[in-house]
This record gives sequence, structure tokens and C-alpha cells, in this order.
Amino acid sequence: MYPEPDQYGFTYPYPQPPAPPPALGPSRYAAARRRRRVALATAGTLLVAAASVGVAFSLGGAQTVSGVGSAVSALPAIDRQGLPGNDDNGGTGTNGGTGTNGGTGTTSTGTATSAQSVGVVDINTVLGYQHAKAAGTGMVLTSSGEILTNNHVVEGSTSISVTVVSTGRTYTATVVGTDATDDVAVIQLNGASGLQTASTGDSSTVTVSAAVTGVGNAGGTGGTPSAATGQVIALNQQLTATDETGQNAEQLTGMIEINAPIEAGDSGGPLYDSSNKIIGMDTAAATRRGVTTAAYAIPVNKALSIAAQIEAGQSSSTIHLGYPGFMGVSVADSTQGALIQSVVAGGPADQAGLAAGDVITAVDGKSVTSSSGLKAALTNDKSGQRISVSWTDANGATHHGTVTLISGPAD
Repeated sequence: MYPEPDQYGFTYPYPQPPAPPPALGPSRYAAARRRRRVALATAGTLLVAAASVGVAFSLGGAQTVSGVGSAVSALPAIDRQGLPGNDDNGGTGTNGGTGTNGGTGTTSTGTATSAQSVGVVDINTVLGYQHAKAAGTGMVLTSSGEILTNNHVVEGSTSISVTVVSTGRTYTATVVGTDATDDVAVIQLNGASGLQTASTGDSSTVTVSAAVTGVGNAGGTGGTPSAATGQVIALNQQLTATDETGQNAEQLTGMIEINAPIEAGDSGGPLYDSSNKIIGMDTAAATRRGVTTAAYAIPVNKALSIAAQIEAGQSSSTIHLGYPGFMGVSVADSTQGALIQSVVAGGPADQAGLAAGDVITAVDGKSVTSSSGLKAALTNDKSGQRISVSWTDANGATHHGTVTLISGPAD
């Protein structure tokens, strides 16, 4: 989500995993636990699987929240072994929000009521190219099965299954569209009908000190959703995230800050007001020594506005529809272009004759001078599209060929 160079020198939206978190370690996590490093070039993004087993990494790096002094991050999705995932974003940052602190108040954790469970789903994903699994939460938008969730819950997924909490029925799902900048995604359940939808409210009416409850798939265990109660601490919060060099800044704006102890796996879940109306989507958290000290939700009005654009098929510089085209190579920077580190066996690049050690120098006649240049060249390409590729092999010989892209993991 936030581009950052790895040790091989290439740029991709998943960060180089940091060292295990210190006492005040990061708490904004990603959508999955990565077991081994595999970088895969797609049209529009370069994906990497960051190596980690059971270690939580910061989705926003070691971001500090003004006045809190702890890390801010996306709520982790949990794999089926119950281990927290590593993260999707990189970097450090500070809270630039304009809201007023409304005090701490009382907080608690428990289980959601039947009313709070209506329209809530558990989301389980497989990140096939990264040999990983993840779990998160979502909300039913339509009776035919459109689901609202965080982008980082489904990012990188190659298959998605969704269980409707109120019925226990499980469906496969596909990505309708994503907005990585605002961390919003819409997915569609296959064969769904007659679903009860989530009860949304009006986030413009939210006030500081108002009572709230965050509901979700805490711990990734499924079953009856968890419920974390607390109060609104501040409104209109702006979270700035950068890479480790302080560059490539990305922001989540207009966030609702709360003190409810929401947990890993709650990503994409509803934030209810005292009338059990959804006023936000749980997205980020701040922790101190592993304990949530503050959390952040995307206002539901904003999330629904983005979802409406996705549903209407309105792509933009931030909204991507469906799945990206997929080339199937890992790349690093070189002085001549994008150096191929590895090729997915049987993938499009492999079938076109590209191999590790080759350097991609042009795509569709446009020069490629770096790994990020390859990403830019593929940004708008989709599955089934044929692209012309020029490259030099390890012996310096020049080659030209055609690569037919396939559907890649969700971006």
C-alpha cells in the first residue's frame, strides 16, 4: 500500500519486515501472515510476501500518535493458526488530526448481541503466491452479497471465502474493486441472495465522548463476533504514514479516534453507536506494550461513498476495479532496467521465455529504467491483455516477446 524499497532495491507496496516489535512496538498490521518472501510483478503493483511466523509487524511502521506515544497501525488479520499477520504499509508518521480529546472513559470487551451480528461477515483469504492465509471482517451492503471491508483485508488474496455470521453460511467471493489509498474494498459473494444488510447510520452526527462498540472477528476465530466498547476520543484525525526514509507519504484522513480495545481480525468490522447504527469501519489501532490504547475507524459516510463509486464501475487514480493483470516476476533495480530476480513457474513471463537474470528494458515500446518503472508501465493493464516486452539476458543478448497477462492477486 505504501511503496518502500526492500533489501534487493525494488519498490513494492508491502514493506520490508522490521525487527520484532519493541516494548512500544507497532500495532497497525496487515492482512496476512507471510511465511516466505516471494515478489510478484502485477499490472499496477509489485507484491511481496514478507517472511514472518507469528510476529506482528506495523502496517504503518512505527507511527507515533501525538499525545499517545504508541504505534498506529491497521488492525491485523489473523491466520487460521491464530497468529497475527505482518503488515501492508511502511513507515513512520505522526497523527495530524484536528479533533479534540474527549477523555478516556470506560472500556470493555465481550461478545456482540444478535442485533450487532446482523450484516457482519467473517472474511478468510488465501494469498496463494505468498503461501499465506488471513482473516478479517466485513459488512453486508446488499441482499445479493456485496460486502464492504478494508482493502488490507483482501490485498494480495488469490481466493476469498466469507461466512455470514447470522446464518453460518459460507460463500466464495471475488473482488469488485479496491481503494488502497483510503483502505476500502468491496467484494461480491457468489450465489448469495436474501441476505440481511448491515444497519448503517450517519457518521456526520458523531460527537466526541459518544459511546461506541467495535464488532468483529477478533482473533480470527469466527463464530459469535467480539464486541469492544468505549468512547469517541476525537474526530477528523489524519494519520500520515511514510517509508523508513521518511518518503512516499500516504494518509488516512477524517478518521474517528476511539478508545475501544478492538483487536487483530477486527479490520473491516462495524463501529456502532449507542443506537446500534454503524458510524464507522474499524481500520487502525495504537498499542502500548501490546495493549490497544486508541483505535481508528473510517467514517461510514466516506466508506459508503467510495463503495458506491466501486459499485458504479467508476475507476480513478485510487479506485481499481476487479483484479489486476499479472506478469509473474520479481524484480530489482539495475543500471539497465528492471532486473528479474525470479519467475513464477508456468506464469506469463515464464511462458514468454523470460528468466531470472534477465533485465526488462521496455514494455509496449516504452523504456523501463527501474523496477518502479515496470510497475508504472503495467498500471492500467488487465488480465488477457497482450504486452510487448524487450529484455536483455545474462549474456547481454537482446530479446523481444509478447506476454499475455493473467488475473493477478487483489490489489
